[in-house]
Amino acid sequence: MTTLHQEHTEHASHRHGPDCGHTAVPHGDHLDYAHDGHLHREHGGHWDECEPAGHTAHEGHEHVHHDECGHAQVRHGDHVDYLHDGHRHAEHGDHWDDH
Repeated sequence: MTTLHQEHTEHASHRHGPDCGHTAVPHGDHLDYAHDGHLHREHGGHWDECEPAGHTAHEGHEHVHHDECGHAQVRHGDHVDYLHDGHRHAEHGDHWDDH
C-alpha cells in the first residue's frame, strides 16, 4: 500500500508516544497515531499525515464491523475505521476498504 507524504505542520507542540493518549495504529513498518480525525506518523523529525493513496478494497472480508463487534474504532475524517488483523477497515458501499 502506498501512502501520501503530507507534512502536518501544525503538529509541532505534541509528541506522540505510548503515553500520549492517542490510539496507536500499526501500519506496515511503523505506528500511526489517531489524532483530530486523521493519522500521524513520525518521519524525519516531523509528523506526516499517513493516508492511503487510492482505493483498496479488502477482498473476502465477511465480518461486518459495528459499535459492538469487538474491534477498536478510530475516528478518521468523516467516518470510523475499525482496527482488525493489523490494518484499518472502513465501510465503503457494499464492501470494506483496507486503509
